[in-house]
Amino acid sequence: MTRLTGGALRLTVFVGENDTWRHRPLYSEIVHRAHAAGLAGASVFRGVEGFGASSLIHTSRLLSLSEDLPVAVVIVDTPERVEAFLPQLDELVTEGLVVLDECRVLRYAGRGGDGTGTGTGEEPNGTGDGDSNGHRHGGGSSADQRGRFGHEG
Repeated sequence: MTRLTGGALRLTVFVGENDTWRHRPLYSEIVHRAHAAGLAGASVFRGVEGFGASSLIHTSRLLSLSEDLPVAVVIVDTPERVEAFLPQLDELVTEGLVVLDECRVLRYAGRGGDGTGTGTGEEPNGTGDGDSNGHRHGGGSSADQRGRFGHEG
């Protein structure tokens, strides 16, 4: 059983919600590859407003600019696992921003709630952070996600 506590890396990938990889949403491809790589979890956050290198502001408040809102994919795992996943991002992310932050995991528990990974999901690393259908649910603090998301438009 893998326990994820203590020092870790947080990988955040900022892309546009309309960005694709082989006719599939890019954020979805990143999440599915992270799952296949056995990473602890991945979450996708949709921004309500932001801008990137183009300086074009995308916002959900204006219909004409709400079609390609910023999206952040956040993955937290051990430094070794995150570093091993980076070559896949080199292939996938041609426009956007990829950020690595050192962080400290205080608690990582599945639906069992006791930190022992006794959730009902079918997880290859025994973390049990999935639901009864085997779908993964990423953890992560929204406190670190309060800023605006940047995105190249």
